[in-house]
Amino acid sequence: MNGAVVVVTGGTRGVGAGIAGAFLRAGAQVIVCARRPPSEPVGTARYLPVDVRKPALIQALLDRVAAEYGRLDVLVNNAGGTPHHPLDAEPWHRHARILELNLTAPLMASLAAHRLMRAQPGGGSILMIGSVSGSRPSPGTAAYGAAKAGLEHLARSMAVEWAPLVRVNTLILGMVHTESAQTHYGDREGVAAVARTVPAGRLAEPEEVGEAAVFLASERAAYITGAALLLHGGGERPAFLAAANAQHPTPDGRLPN
Repeated sequence: MNGAVVVVTGGTRGVGAGIAGAFLRAGAQVIVCARRPPSEPVGTARYLPVDVRKPALIQALLDRVAAEYGRLDVLVNNAGGTPHHPLDAEPWHRHARILELNLTAPLMASLAAHRLMRAQPGGGSILMIGSVSGSRPSPGTAAYGAAKAGLEHLARSMAVEWAPLVRVNTLILGMVHTESAQTHYGDREGVAAVARTVPAGRLAEPEEVGEAAVFLASERAAYITGAALLLHGGGERPAFLAAANAQHPTPDGRLPN
């Protein structure tokens, strides 16, 4: 990725910072954008402020990057997230804002990036950051799950419409060990307990997400478009197995797979 120009939305912390760091290590020129600046520098990445929910602002930011660096090679649509609320506990417009951040904003950003990439030699690569919440019921985060399901479908359609100049892929994440993990999963013991439910025995690290992102954006993956790469440590053990085998632990005390 030497010299490639990469924009990572929501790249100032957590998974986004892990992605930005991986592209930096691969030799790319990285621009991270978010509404607020990072609490500490993300390597040598450049920070530019933007609210990705505002189409005119994200278009202006990508135009600025292309003008200053001469091109835009990679856009990583990482900005997103959701609080935990049952559907009937919040008014509809709160759920609409979750859909806006996690689905509409990546659509608008991708359209802006495509306009630039299709006009440059070599095209470009767009990467969506999806979630396992988009492929299974997501109680408490239903609008988020619906948005992530739509995001993967959107990427597949973009990949067909924009081939061969612009590749579009999705990284589907499971649980990641970020600085906010304890907010989501409880204290340190809670995080460890959640990690034990993953077949790999732990949560992903942001840097591992970044390495997968670099691969999908690189020339090594030049034939890969419209793909969804699962990064979830093997997924989630079915709950019925734990119930069925509760009386038959393995010799080390763990429930069988």
